[in-house]
Amino acid sequence: MILLSVLLIPLGLAAAWAAITLNYTYSNGERAGYVQKLSKKGWLCKTWEGELAMANLPGAMPEIFRFSVRSDSMAKLLEKNLGKRVSVSYEQHRGVPTSCFAETEYYITNVRLVET
Repeated sequence: MILLSVLLIPLGLAAAWAAITLNYTYSNGERAGYVQKLSKKGWLCKTWEGELAMANLPGAMPEIFRFSVRSDSMAKLLEKNLGKRVSVSYEQHRGVPTSCFAETEYYITNVRLVET
């Protein structure tokens, strides 16, 4: 019984921590740029990971915003707009206990094509 408690209590605490960090949004916002990379990767837990190149001035080196995508439908929308200027809405989830959920702490929640 004690052995079972020693195993279940840490497991329960880890599950509770994961649930809290995945559902609590530390910050949210929007970024605009060009989707330059999107891939599904991982050994066991496959997650969508991408990069948005944000260039403020023509000729300037773009800042890279690395993000994760939880839904396949959102990933398909990003894939469709690879190389195009988009605006993405994101939520930042800090302290997620494992990279099995995502490699970054920025989760894309919406994608909108920016007409130029």
